[in-house]
Amino acid sequence: MVQYAENCLAGLRVLDLSQFEAGPSCTEALAWLGAEVVKVENPKIGDPGRTAGGLPGADAYYFLQYNANKKSITVNLKSPEGLEIVKEMVKKADVFIENFAPGAIQRLGLGPDVVRGINPAIIYAQVKGFAEGSEFENNLAFDMIAQACGGAMSTTGALDGPPMKPGPTIGDTGTGMLLAVSILGAYIRRLRTGVGEHLQVAMQASIMHYSRGAFAFHARTGKPAPRAADKVVGGGHPPIGVYPCKGGGPNDYVYIYTSRANPEHWTRLLTVVGREDLIGDARYATIEARAERPKEVDEIVSAWTRQHDKLTAMRVIGKAGIPAGAVNDTGELLSDPSFVANGTMQTMKHPVVGDYTMPAWPVRFGGKAAEVTAAPLLGANNADVLESWLGKSADQVAALKAAKVI
Repeated sequence: MVQYAENCLAGLRVLDLSQFEAGPSCTEALAWLGAEVVKVENPKIGDPGRTAGGLPGADAYYFLQYNANKKSITVNLKSPEGLEIVKEMVKKADVFIENFAPGAIQRLGLGPDVVRGINPAIIYAQVKGFAEGSEFENNLAFDMIAQACGGAMSTTGALDGPPMKPGPTIGDTGTGMLLAVSILGAYIRRLRTGVGEHLQVAMQASIMHYSRGAFAFHARTGKPAPRAADKVVGGGHPPIGVYPCKGGGPNDYVYIYTSRANPEHWTRLLTVVGREDLIGDARYATIEARAERPKEVDEIVSAWTRQHDKLTAMRVIGKAGIPAGAVNDTGELLSDPSFVANGTMQTMKHPVVGDYTMPAWPVRFGGKAAEVTAAPLLGANNADVLESWLGKSADQVAALKAAKVI
């Protein structure tokens, strides 16, 4: 029988004290793979991401994106009763994750020593901005801070312009994915040995991991990697980059990449754009020659791309065996029916917001995409989680609510 994604981590219990994006991205991945992820939230406001811009009286779309397939309970961690509830849940949990400001989790009384003392087999995972031992280990950090300090901004932007922040939140979600992989590694080892783990990941270090190509450039040249603009780190060689297409809109471009490893890409491209007369022309025949005439090379390609819309350009160039990609915006991606058909985009059925379409977990198991279910309302699972984890009755749950513990 085929085992789909939601079966993979069935039985894995995750206590999720993370908020915003880096930690929630990690736990959402685990939830899509079948783990029972319980968000432990402040009874009054919950995860601050719930109010990060959205509809009045409803959780923000931002929150929905990073908290699908989870459960939510509300616990006042500053009350002795609330802290005790979480400590009791720690005994039942496989994974504990937090990304509070440095030192905050210790002040709450749930630091790694305390939690691992209660449950030595638990996998205790933390996301911080900077690694222990760094001058800045006590600083606050968000995605853009990590992208600045980890090197991503230094290689992003126009060659002669200021550094720019890449659009995708690799400092947050990228860090979360590295932590998710590490949690799974620790969990596999625990299944063999029974030994728990204390995992720590710094967002700055994660960006450095995603910037390994830039470090390779530095090793090769002895110089800091420059801005990549629309090329690759180190500049690459023309023709590489975005070329304008018919329509003239802000995203009417096609990206073309001619690989250094395959000289035939240039010859094939000349055939596509109707410039067979330049095949073998010494001015353009080699990478080195083209590098001396980048504007001329780009204009040869652009003269053809301007006559075609970006999808046509992608189809024609791609069919010729040359890597090419249309520059898609979010509206175009949302309106592509193939993504809905293959499960890449799925519609969350939310009890307050209504139908909300979002990208799903991209990996298929047995040809099937993991199902997206609604992000939880604040405290929606207080009763069932406290019953299933701790055996509390309806009356006990009601008493905790009356006492404002949950």
